[in-house]
Amino acid sequence: MADRRTRFLVLRILASLVMLAVLIPRVHLGSLLPRWTLSNISWLVAALVTTGAAFVLAAIRWQAVLRAMGMHARLRTLLHHYLAGLFVGNFLPSTIGGDVLRVRRLAADTGDGPDTFASVVLERLTGWLVLPLLSLGALALNAGLRHLGGASALAATVAVITLAGLSLLLYLVAHPSVGGRLAGGAGWRRFAGSVHHGLIGLRRHPGGIVAVLGTGIAYQATVVFAAFLAARVLDIDHVGLTAVFAFFPAVAILQVLPISLGGLGVREWALVFFLHPLHVPASRAVGLGFLVYGMTLAVSLLGAPSFAVGSRPARVLT
Repeated sequence: MADRRTRFLVLRILASLVMLAVLIPRVHLGSLLPRWTLSNISWLVAALVTTGAAFVLAAIRWQAVLRAMGMHARLRTLLHHYLAGLFVGNFLPSTIGGDVLRVRRLAADTGDGPDTFASVVLERLTGWLVLPLLSLGALALNAGLRHLGGASALAATVAVITLAGLSLLLYLVAHPSVGGRLAGGAGWRRFAGSVHHGLIGLRRHPGGIVAVLGTGIAYQATVVFAAFLAARVLDIDHVGLTAVFAFFPAVAILQVLPISLGGLGVREWALVFFLHPLHVPASRAVGLGFLVYGMTLAVSLLGAPSFAVGSRPARVLT
């Protein structure tokens, strides 16, 4: 198993290197960096602060999922665990590692590993629901974006496929004959069954669903807005907010495909493709991909103390 994971990791690293090797010669390396004017520095600070605010909203979203499942944890505790997981996910060669850390640490507080696991899974799934809706909503609002050929077609296709796949997954997990059979089992079946129970619990509390979706929309919209601010850092001033909301969610979906390391290569190629019809040079599109990734890494460093300190006892209300 370890050898298989190592080979898969090596393949992902190689895929990222190949994609970047093909892309980089097409751009002017000097234009990847922003002009360090007072205005651009101000945009960068705003983008970093917005990225940090998005991570706080992510912890609030996690809290909303827990509440809908009948578990109530302090936001400070969840933010502590979330930042630690963020640090692990971005600085260790596995995005799943951060979620495992979150589950492990909150489970130590709650004493309920399966339900804690379910809360992280359901929290993640809300992102797959919200991102396509943001993209389709922006395309619906701005008619001009729907006539950009392959860019608008791919954004809409990614959104529709994601929604269809998520709907099928949620249906199967909630169905008694599929997800229900896992409930009450042992080992991994117990954890999978907890996701079934968590989803059923959400369906029984419409108010909880509204809270989860509301915080999920706020989080993803803030992430997209941070990308909009990052574009301003690189003097990409002619790309409007609706265009960023139409295309960046598709980029965010594509970059999590397990074919690269941290989305490197996939994110940059996607931005070049989506922004080309908007007359953004490839160099600037690639620079935007690197900048967005760099901002995430920079803010993730805030999780280093949380990771180093470890899980601290916290009062969890049930």
